Amino acid sequence: LDWPSSGEYRLDGQLVSSLSSNGRALLRNRMIGFVFQSFNLLPRTSALQNVELPLIYKGLGRTERQAAATEALAKVGLADRAHHDPSELSGGQQQRLCIARVVAVEPDVILMDEPCSSLDPIATAKIEELMQEIKNQYTIVIVTHNMQQAARCSDFTAYMYLGELVEFGETDKIFLNPSKKETQ
Repeated sequence: LDWPSSGEYRLDGQLVSSLSSNGRALLRNRMIGFVFQSFNLLPRTSALQNVELPLIYKGLGRTERQAAATEALAKVGLADRAHHDPSELSGGQQQRLCIARVVAVEPDVILMDEPCSSLDPIATAKIEELMQEIKNQYTIVIVTHNMQQAARCSDFTAYMYLGELVEFGETDKIFLNPSKKETQ
């Protein structure tokens, strides 16, 4: 979402800095799904319509959008809440709605920023269970301060400190036998 202050990066082999703003947006919409800490749902729009919205940018027709959105809502356990507004959903249901909105687009990568920080333990468990269910279909990157959640949900962990990568590896190794003193 942000423009790099230095360096360059490639996404799917494409130099992102050479793309226009619209080109970057199209690439993001096709390849990356975002689940934010704050839900960013449209308040007076049904759950189904919230999931359909990014599918418009994917170029799907109305019937295709509704079918994909309905399937995504079922995948996250919200099929029976399709016509409810976000305000009629619990925090955990709203976060699952955000995940449905992402999986409907079928990105290559899902970026999750503190996806459970505002949720109670039961809702957190449901989100973590959902992440386990979909992680074989998507590369999921979670940014979290919750070390227990990272240990439970991640196959690989990167430990960062003050903006620098300290250590990266298999989660069990990072948590049980880290190589770096800073990680310990």
